[in-house]
Amino acid sequence: MAITISLLISHFTPIISLYLLFHTTTTISAVNITHLLSPFPDLSDFSALLSATTVAAALSHRSSLTLLAVPNSFLRSSSLLRPSPPSNIADVIRYHVLLQYLTPNDLTGFSPSGKLVPTLFLTTSRDSRATSNLGYVNVTYDGQTNTTTVSSPAAYSQPPNSATVISVIKTLNHNVSIFSVNSLIVPYGFDLLTSETRPPLGLNITKAITDGHNFNVAASMLAASGVVQEFESDENGAGITMFVPTDDAFADLPATANFQSLPADKKADVLRFHVLHSYYPLGSLQSIVNPVQPTLATEDKGAGMFTLNISRVNGSVAINTGIVIASVTQTVLDQNPVAIFGISRVLLPKEIFGKNDENAPVGNGAPSPVSSSSPGDFPPEFFVPSSPPANREELHSSATVRCVNFVVFCTGLLYVFV
Repeated sequence: MAITISLLISHFTPIISLYLLFHTTTTISAVNITHLLSPFPDLSDFSALLSATTVAAALSHRSSLTLLAVPNSFLRSSSLLRPSPPSNIADVIRYHVLLQYLTPNDLTGFSPSGKLVPTLFLTTSRDSRATSNLGYVNVTYDGQTNTTTVSSPAAYSQPPNSATVISVIKTLNHNVSIFSVNSLIVPYGFDLLTSETRPPLGLNITKAITDGHNFNVAASMLAASGVVQEFESDENGAGITMFVPTDDAFADLPATANFQSLPADKKADVLRFHVLHSYYPLGSLQSIVNPVQPTLATEDKGAGMFTLNISRVNGSVAINTGIVIASVTQTVLDQNPVAIFGISRVLLPKEIFGKNDENAPVGNGAPSPVSSSSPGDFPPEFFVPSSPPANREELHSSATVRCVNFVVFCTGLLYVFV
């Protein structure tokens, strides 16, 4: 009996050892970032910002990250943080936390055009800029100058919108790396030199739409719904981008999409569905990186709902709701922080109008230059919203863990039976 037990123990010991080894190396998740920075006095100011903004606490549960730390000499020579609201400072610091472990070799492996890397700014739902491509940074490497640059992907970002990596500070357990950079990187749309109490722009959106001509139906609906006040109040934040259907677009609505029969709250949702909670001039729309964009209705109904898929197709900006494809036909107004564009179709959200046939575009009038194109003219992601890079990496990581667990289990079984 003792011999049998001894044999069983000797057979199962390797399995237990492999299991403990594997789980010991993959469950390192508690990160005390300020402790890691404490041996570096030149990073004390940045470490203090991490603590004061509670970003350090948020990192304690992260198992994979890269921190871009700004040395005291650069922070103290900048006047950007002094007049800024605390919420803005916190988001700027989050923008310096990459949700991906990068080694020094990784930083020299990027192409000159770069790669988008998700930041901690993506995890905040307070600002719709975070859930768009503006929650990412673009990392590039120039082999001629041997420099790695991290920058905002927005085409119209105001400086400081990029920083150069100076040196590696620390790497830990293949899941945390810290690099020093020569500047703060400010996300697009932040004006750190102004306060949250800046005077409003004072733009009358209804008047601007009416003056654009051929938008009388939309102007009347906005005025009757009361949501225009919401839009105008958002001028003081990240700004807004509005897509306004022409009068012909409303006339072309089929009977199956009876907008006027909707209750008042759903009418308001449809109108909010035509507004992005960020200022995008036409050039930014044409070069948008992440096609899936949240709307003001998304903020009201929840993440992943009432989103628009925006892409450049055949030289035009196309907007896909899942059941309607519209194109931008004109710029009605572009006055930072408000952009208003005329569009060829009424944007019908599938959450309200998609019960009949979500696969067939709605509209019985003359097709727009975009919606008349064949599916072959569009990139695949135009029809199937792609997952953000952060989500894809999490799925890949999860699949890898399951695969390794399975291999360890099978190895142990083979050992027992052989």
